[in-house]
Amino acid sequence: MAQEYTEDCCHKTKERSEKEYKDLINRLNRIEGQVRGIKGMVERDVYCTDILVQVAAVNAALNSFNRVLLSNHIKTCVTRDIREGKEETVDELVQTLQKLMK
Repeated sequence: MAQEYTEDCCHKTKERSEKEYKDLINRLNRIEGQVRGIKGMVERDVYCTDILVQVAAVNAALNSFNRVLLSNHIKTCVTRDIREGKEETVDELVQTLQKLMK
């Protein structure tokens, strides 16, 4: 599967390699399981600090997911667009980074 994206009237999409796709989906599945685990902890009245530790683990997993996705985005979409003279992609990246750093 080629790493490319398409743009229609409403939104952009990106075709990912099978390796990248599987890695992202596996990470999301683990995060989803962790969140379900936290819900179960709340339902079982687990002690607050134990839940907070698990929430911190989910936050770390989401941050890791973001780092991988951002790295892939820069290496593929951003570099390709810059080579093609689409300088607006840099502005889009800056806006995205600002949102991630809030």
